[in-house]
Amino acid sequence: MQIREQIRHYIAKNFLFDEKGFSHSDTTSFLSEGIVDSIGVLELVTFVGQEFGVSVDPAEITPENFDSVEQIAQYVERKRG
Repeated sequence: MQIREQIRHYIAKNFLFDEKGFSHSDTTSFLSEGIVDSIGVLELVTFVGQEFGVSVDPAEITPENFDSVEQIAQYVERKRG
């Protein structure tokens, strides 16, 4: 499963409670759309660390890194080098 696909699946299941899938674009802002709140961001950080094997520095927990499928995927790709 590709990075973006894994993120979409996680968001759909854990935040939208929709087993059918993620129906938003990969650039949709989680915060602006009310998909994820501040506690949800922490859940996303934990998911990213465990699922993709990357260490997330607290300074990296920003909307630029964790506010959409695309941003998370790009973050993971940068961290993996």
